[in-house]
Amino acid sequence: MKKTLWAIALFAGLVVAAHAEDWTGKLIDVTCHEQKEQEKTVSCAANGATTVFALNVGGTIYKLDAAGNVKAAAALKYRASPAPGAAGSQTGVMATISGTEAGGMILVDSIGLQ
Repeated sequence: MKKTLWAIALFAGLVVAAHAEDWTGKLIDVTCHEQKEQEKTVSCAANGATTVFALNVGGTIYKLDAAGNVKAAAALKYRASPAPGAAGSQTGVMATISGTEAGGMILVDSIGLQ
């Protein structure tokens, strides 16, 4: 019986992993984005104070799930900041996220910052 349950669990895990996708875009602060959306603000780049994140992929906004928010905050905390004036220092944080999309939200498996 244990072997059967183990096999079912393994199969279910493989099915979920098979549907995982990767997205690359700009990591943004959801709170800022929602407040400024009406004003068409150019940037709501994520920073060390951000607690709720989303990924802007070519104009499409994908919010991150709760676990993804924790992973993004940790990644930002330990990320080396670009030097002032360096390429990318003013454009925000680019990220590649692996996970599954469900209703405009990414259920995050992993996140890598660039």
